[in-house]
Amino acid sequence: MNYPSEFRYTKEHEWVKLEGNRAKMGITDHAQAELGDIVFIELPTVGLEIKKGDNLATVESVKAAGEVYAPISGKVIEVNTELESSPEIINSSPHNDGWIAVLEITDPSAADDLLDVASYEQYLSAE
Repeated sequence: MNYPSEFRYTKEHEWVKLEGNRAKMGITDHAQAELGDIVFIELPTVGLEIKKGDNLATVESVKAAGEVYAPISGKVIEVNTELESSPEIINSSPHNDGWIAVLEITDPSAADDLLDVASYEQYLSAE
């Protein structure tokens, strides 16, 4: 699996792409592969204030349902509404078209404790 080097990752298999005070996020290729064919996603509400570690979204597949946790605290300013009618986009493009939400973050340094790509890949190999 190929993980973008400019992203940051969590041990719960979410990714974050920082863009100034915004953080685009989704689930990793590893997470979508473990879930299998995704058939439904419950997206967060725009305007929702969320703390790191809170439940941000729910993803359901033919095999299981999984929670998506906020990798960083912030306010939801955008959601990927394409996923409502085509949740399988997460399976085919988890790191690009399958993004879930964009958060406006107040403290970009809060991302410092997220994993870089090498640390995430090392974590996966030890799992």
